[in-house]
Parts: sequence; structure tokens; C-alpha cells
Amino acid sequence: MPRQLPKMTIRKTDVRVPIIQGGMGIGLSSYTLAGAVAREGGMGVLSSAALDRIVSKRHGKRHNFREAAAQDVRDAKILGKGGAIGMNCMVAVLNSYEDSVLGSMDGGVDAIISGAGLPMALPEIVNNHERKDEVALVPIASSGRALDLICRRWSRSNRLPDAVVVEGPLAGGHIAWRTLEEANDPANKLENLLAEVFEVAKKWGNFPVIAAGGVYTHEDICRYLDMGCAGVQMGTRFLATYESGANEAYKKTLVECQESDIELASKPGSPCGMLFRVLKQSPFYQQALKRERAPKCDKGYLLNKGNCPSKYENEKTFCICNGLLSSIDLNNPEEKDLYTVGSSAYRIDRIMSVHELMRELQGLPAEKETSRPIEIRPQSDLGLHQST
Repeated sequence: MPRQLPKMTIRKTDVRVPIIQGGMGIGLSSYTLAGAVAREGGMGVLSSAALDRIVSKRHGKRHNFREAAAQDVRDAKILGKGGAIGMNCMVAVLNSYEDSVLGSMDGGVDAIISGAGLPMALPEIVNNHERKDEVALVPIASSGRALDLICRRWSRSNRLPDAVVVEGPLAGGHIAWRTLEEANDPANKLENLLAEVFEVAKKWGNFPVIAAGGVYTHEDICRYLDMGCAGVQMGTRFLATYESGANEAYKKTLVECQESDIELASKPGSPCGMLFRVLKQSPFYQQALKRERAPKCDKGYLLNKGNCPSKYENEKTFCICNGLLSSIDLNNPEEKDLYTVGSSAYRIDRIMSVHELMRELQGLPAEKETSRPIEIRPQSDLGLHQST
């Protein structure tokens, strides 16, 4: 008999299956993905990056950052049928951070999950919103020291984290470390990071700790639960589902990739200065390695101290926004695809439905015909309008 996974409670939200689907931008954590995960009992998480562009295209109507975040939450909530929905808001997306947080709250989000920098101002942003007491605030931290700094700052606003996601160096996309030596240091293994974070969380009220980075199987989940975690966060496994926002070329490359294809991009690397895990055969990344794309930043979502260095040079950094928008088929055809993954991506051998994946992660037997995608209602049934 499989081990039954316990429910997870974060502030006022009960999550029947203690699995948080990682918020993957740009548009990879689509409303269809988050809604499907929520419907299966986990917490489905959206990504706020570039939502103004994504939601405006989907609805055929211009949305600003706040309106887009609210609408994306509502769309996911409809598909989620009452399940938990979170929004991942990257601190590095400076020009829309506050509006994305407030818009998500407008739309009825259950949790704000925030990383890619320390979310020091998050409680101050939410404190004037009418739903401030309902929404869980969950920082992403990669050390006990970082979590302690967050708690000290948040306590000034009479708020502490409702949970913390501890993200290790095996995670996909941006990771906290800035050098390959730090990322590969055995001292920074997720198990070691968790041990120090448990101590800090206990010091500040013993809030739930959630493990992230390299989690792949039911057995992995059980191992982290046995260590004292309330749950886990997983990104790449959900990327490889029918419901994710990745285009077909992305998913095909994901299934075919080998362990040697997974690389931490650093020189050139992300404009925000963090290491960024990618598939090295990504067309956009190959172009960046050869310095074939002239410096250009015409989207402006990912900023470093208010600027994007990729606008001026292509030796140390490469544009991420355009590559990720292309990987969800939402960019001009001149831009190539960029594929970000976690360290376990090479273990994926097929695309499956969220329903099938959630059963596997709970240790439940596969059902007949589970290789077929679950049905997603047409957008017309959601009251949405697809622009042409």
C-alpha cells in the first residue's frame, strides 16, 4: 500500500496533497496548469512575469500588470474548482512587483510566493489590501541567514512568513547562488539548507517548511516529509505535462534531453546576476553562447537595479524575456526559444497529464488510458476571448 500523504495547511488554506507546483515564468505555469493542479488537490501556482502581455493576448483586451494578475488568478480558479491557487512574484521583476502582488490579491489568490531576491517589502505591500489577513505570504529562501533577515524585516510590519520554500541548487530557472563553485558546494545541498532553515523557522514561530529543488518521486516527497517538511515544491515534473504553457518544441526537447544537456548558465548568464539553469541546446541559448544576437531589451521585465544589461552588451548576459516568450509561442518569429529546466529533467521520458502525474506522486496506481490529457474546457466556456 502506498503511503498516504498528509494535507498541508498554510495560513487559512488547506492543501489536500502537500505538493506545490512551482511558479515557472514566463507563462510556463499557465492558468491551465495551475488550475489542473489545484483540481487534483495540490497548490497550483501561476507566475506573474509578463502577465500583462500573456493575459491581454488571451482575452483580446489590454490589461495592465495589476489587472492581468487578477484575471489570471480568476481564470485558474475557475479550472481549479475551489482548489488552492498561488502566485509566484519575482522580486527581480521590479517594474511590476507591487502591482502583481496586489492584483493577485484582487483576483482571490490564496498565497503569494516570492523569491529571485529577498522579498523584504512584501508585508508592507499587502498591509493596505482588504484581503491582507486571508492571503498567505511565502518567501523563497536558500539559507537560514536569508530567512532570518526576512523575518526580522517582516516583524516590523507585524507579519511573519506563513511558510517558507527552501530552494536548493538543483532547482530550475534562477537559483540563489551566483557562482558555479557555490552552487556545486556540498555544503549547499538541500538537506543541509533545510537543517539550518528548520532552526530559524522554529525561532520565529515554527511555520511550515517546504523543500524545493530536485524533488522528483513519491519517495522523494516522503523523505522530505520525514525530515520535518510540511510539503514540497516541484517545477520540472509539471513542466512536462499537457497542461503546461511550454510549446511543443520545448516539450519534445525536454523528453529527449540527456543529463549532459543541462547547464547552469553563467558566462553569459541571466541579466539579474543569478545562475540560470537551461538546456544547452535551446536555440536562444546557443545564439547567446555564440554572441550572435545583438544587445537588445525591448520587453523590460527582468531588471537588475532597474536596468537590463542585455540592452547594452551580450558578452556577460543574454536576454531571457524574449527567449521565454518564444518558448510559449508568444513572440515575433525572429526570436528563438529558451528552455529552462531543473536538474532532474533528463529523467523525463514522456509528457503526461497533471491527473496522471499527481497520482504517481501520491504513490497511486496508474489508471487506464492515463496517457491521454485531461480535458480542459474551451476558453469560450470560461468567458474568455482568444484574440487572433
